[in-house]
Amino acid sequence: MGSRLIAVTYDTPDPAHLARFWVTMLGREPVADAGGVLLPGEDGQLGLRFVADEAPPLRQHRMHLHLTSDSVDDQQRIVATAQAAGAALLDVGQLPGEGHIVLADPGGYEFCVIEPGNRWLAGCGRLAEITIDGTRAVGFFWSEVLGWPLVWDQGEQTAVQSPGGGTKLSWDAWEGEPVDARSEGGRQRFELAAGDLEAEVSRLVGLGARRLETTLLADPDGTEFRLHG
Repeated sequence: MGSRLIAVTYDTPDPAHLARFWVTMLGREPVADAGGVLLPGEDGQLGLRFVADEAPPLRQHRMHLHLTSDSVDDQQRIVATAQAAGAALLDVGQLPGEGHIVLADPGGYEFCVIEPGNRWLAGCGRLAEITIDGTRAVGFFWSEVLGWPLVWDQGEQTAVQSPGGGTKLSWDAWEGEPVDARSEGGRQRFELAAGDLEAEVSRLVGLGARRLETTLLADPDGTEFRLHG
């Protein structure tokens, strides 16, 4: 048995505050743990975890969440709810005709509220996708790590999804720029569960991961992830 994806972790000076924001957005029940606050995912939805860290904000984060909406009114309601809870609208160069709305949560982490009728995210749930600045090849790496099939492989983009559905993971490389030149991954990382930790670390290193600490690794693009027993 390989690794099971539990959550994506966010470093933030105030984990409780950021967790309250995402409780408002997703309607999940928070669970305190030794390192911070976890918002568990259900029905294939990705969990979110917030831990205390005073690291300064980065110029651009590597991971971005995509939330779905059911109608134009619902999209506007979600955006208004986010702003009332402390989110800020962002201009990242999106075109006027693009339907998604880009925001930053109170911790400075970017996320998008996707326009209604988006076929790619249909049926994925409210937290429909986490997109990662990364190369095409790393999608193949994570497919092997999680045992999830590729659901997209075109150009420089790849995506995987659990066979049971839920939140998709996607990677998109910016042509002409190496990953490390445009974003940094130190304040966000995946949390995975595994049975035999040492055996799983060896397997993942064999797939191309780098071991940074005992159970902290980085994928071939440098995105960090931690294994838990």
